[in-house]
This record gives sequence, C-alpha cells and structure tokens, in this order.
Amino acid sequence: MKQEETLREDVAAGRNAVMELLRSGKEIDAVYVRQGPAEGSLKAILAKARERGVAVKQVSAEKLDQLSGGVNHQGVAAVLSAAEYVSLEEILDRAQAAGHPPFLVLCDEIQDPHNLGAILRTAEACGVDGVILPKRRSAGLTQTVYKTSAGAAAVVPVCRVNNLAQTVRSLKKQGVFFYCAQMGGTDWCQVDYSGGACLIVGNEGKGVNRLLLEEADVLVGLPMLGQVNSLNASVAAGVLLYEMTRQRLGKTAKNPGAK
Repeated sequence: MKQEETLREDVAAGRNAVMELLRSGKEIDAVYVRQGPAEGSLKAILAKARERGVAVKQVSAEKLDQLSGGVNHQGVAAVLSAAEYVSLEEILDRAQAAGHPPFLVLCDEIQDPHNLGAILRTAEACGVDGVILPKRRSAGLTQTVYKTSAGAAAVVPVCRVNNLAQTVRSLKKQGVFFYCAQMGGTDWCQVDYSGGACLIVGNEGKGVNRLLLEEADVLVGLPMLGQVNSLNASVAAGVLLYEMTRQRLGKTAKNPGAK
C-alpha cells in the first residue's frame, strides 16, 4: 500500500497542504505542530491559524506520525472538523428563542473523543442548548467524536472558548447557575436545577479544575455504593443531565440545594 493511501480523509499533512486548508475557509478542528520553536513556513502557518481562530496544539513527533499515516508531515498536520463550531452568543440566543433559561454543559478538558461523543449524544437527547469546550487540552469535533455521538455532534451547538473560568463568570452575570459533581456534595436528587443551568464535566483523570470548582454554585454528590469511588465522565454527565431534564420538564426537587 502506498503511504498516501493511509492518510485519513479528514487530515491534511505537510506544510503546503495545511496552509492550503487554512486558506480554503473549511472548518478546522485543530492544527497540530511539532513541539519546539517554529521556523520558516511554520511561522506563517501558525499566524494563519491564529488569524482564523483555529486551535493550535503542540504535540510529539510520534503523534504527528500517527495522524499523518506515513505521509511526510514536515512537522505539521491539521484535522478537519466533523461539524461547525458556533459562538457562545449563538447558543444563548438559541435558548432565548426557545423561550427557556439556558441549559448548558461545560466540558473541562475532556480529552477522550469517545467520552466527548457520548456526552454530546446525551446532551442532544436531553435538549441541552449548547456545549462549551476549551480551545486547548480538549478533544474537538473530530470524526471519532462525530461517530461516537451518533451524529449528535452535528446537531448540538458547540462553542470553544479561550478561558473557561472567565466564561463561567460571564455566564453567572447572565443568571446561569453552575453545578459540578463532587464527592461529598449535596445529594444529586435534592438539588434544584431550575432556571439557567450549566453542568461542569471534569477531565477523565484530574477531575474538575480547582478554579472551576471554586466558581461552581453547587457541588453535587452521586452515591457510590461499590468499591470504585468514581464514575466515567460521560456516565456521570448522563446521570445528572437526565435529572436536570426531569426537573426542567416540570418536576421540582423536594429540597432545593442551589444558592
């Protein structure tokens, strides 16, 4: 098999190919560049990526080899998005047009594309208005995410932001309350999720960033009756999203726990 035949359809590898993709105006999930100082035409590629607001991720040579499938990547590759990103304002406008308070999910550095796909699939089923991702250190709307989400990635509006903590503080000023799963938190079924609500879902290994934990309005506890003391991120998100949806359909908590 020729080397070129192993390159994925959603990947461009090599400096000329990546620059042409950036110039094309197509939706790009991220540009991956080899770790180290940028030299020569790489500087122009990174400048073009910044101009277009495309996320740039510094990765190892091994990661680039894996992405490029044997094609000479010259230290850079780009992955096309399986769906378009939107702005946070568009997500809020969507909720307003639907006549209800915002219902959001914020993913704090979810790096496994299968987890992100599963979260998007549940979010779509629960009527979430939009999902917020950080531009860096996070899985994006790749083909793997699209497939795992069963197509929900093309339906649920997803936005990327530079700073999650700043985004949380901005949304709080607009009446959005933030809920985060945490050991020892208020019983998940005794929390009032009505009104503007956003569920924070933490990283698979580190959990939720300390700054976001401090910003959360309510820490929510899920019962853990077995020997394993944590749930998969997408599973925990699914449990909480359906309780939030249940309440938003008109049923209220017996003992509201929100501030």
